[in-house]
Amino acid sequence: QVRLEESGGGLVQAGASLTLSCAASGRTFTNWSMGWFRQAPGKEREFVASITWNLGTTNYAETVKGRITISRDRPTSTVYLQMNNVNPDATAVYYCATRRGGARDYHYWGRGTQVTVSS
Repeated sequence: QVRLEESGGGLVQAGASLTLSCAASGRTFTNWSMGWFRQAPGKEREFVASITWNLGTTNYAETVKGRITISRDRPTSTVYLQMNNVNPDATAVYYCATRRGGARDYHYWGRGTQVTVSS
């Protein structure tokens, strides 16, 4: 059974850096990809970034390009989301999710980790 567990969230001040982690387990993720999403209060969940397990090919939402970096560590099946110079707009619950290669939808989701940025 696939399990995704996020960590690294918390309360930070604007301008700080923060790295979220997502530990994946339950299968071999060859040919799968991992994504990060976020849901701010009162808003719909939105895509942030994704990365393929094999080649490490990345994709970012236009709104976060230049400020967020996604990476993965294949031996530990962990995906990271590094956030630099965060602002209060980054306040949200951050979720990681995974899907098979070529799939449109993400099959498995974590429970999320709260990030709160104070001004």
